[in-house]
Amino acid sequence: MKIARFSHKDAIRFGIVDGTELVVLAGDPMLAGFDTTGERVSLGDVALLAPVIPRSKVVCVGRNYRAHAEELGNDVPAEPLLFFKPNTSVIGPGDSIVRPPQTNDTQWEGELAVVIGSIAKNVPAADAHQVIFGYTVANDVTARDLQGPDRQWARAKGMDTFCPLGPAIETDLDLASEQIITRVNGEERQRGSFSDLIFSIPEIIEYVSAAFTLLPGDVILTGTPEGVGPFVAGDVVEVEVPGIGVLRNPARDA
Repeated sequence: MKIARFSHKDAIRFGIVDGTELVVLAGDPMLAGFDTTGERVSLGDVALLAPVIPRSKVVCVGRNYRAHAEELGNDVPAEPLLFFKPNTSVIGPGDSIVRPPQTNDTQWEGELAVVIGSIAKNVPAADAHQVIFGYTVANDVTARDLQGPDRQWARAKGMDTFCPLGPAIETDLDLASEQIITRVNGEERQRGSFSDLIFSIPEIIEYVSAAFTLLPGDVILTGTPEGVGPFVAGDVVEVEVPGIGVLRNPARDA
């Protein structure tokens, strides 16, 4: 089931994607369940928004594909390498990634995002599925020229607009058969399989929840495959997980 968050007639609402229509939900499904209003609206008549605004945090896992670590000359971590993005970095489908004047090297990193659906603390990997609401697509935008000199990643990865999410949340995704693909101006730049993750999603949830309490609506970005690279103003970056959809964002300078 795909869940979208959208704007229609000056109201922000949630709906279940059904072909070319949205079955309108009575409220936020993470809080109010899946009761419907009986109303349907056309996808063509709405503006899709980021499917979730993280309640407290976006937790990201770095270097979680071996080939990506190697392409940047980094060692593969022995444990998940964690960092944060603020929720103010989140934008939705079609929103512009804004390249601020502090950087001359913004890069794409297509990733699978896990949306947490319940309060989670010290969750064993075997029980991780119980706290997952669903999955969406993310772009871990990075100011690569700031990442090294800063020696920590808060500024390089946490600027406004640096966490596109969307286009919807898929509550039932077959990870074994899915891939992530990134295109820039229609040209494929990344393709990776989730079977190549160094740390699996259950392992990540166990590790993260041992350190931080996860709240409903929090998001975990699971890492990017090899093939990252720079984009400039005027480029359009698309990240696709076929079972979820395509997250498309144009880029512009501030």
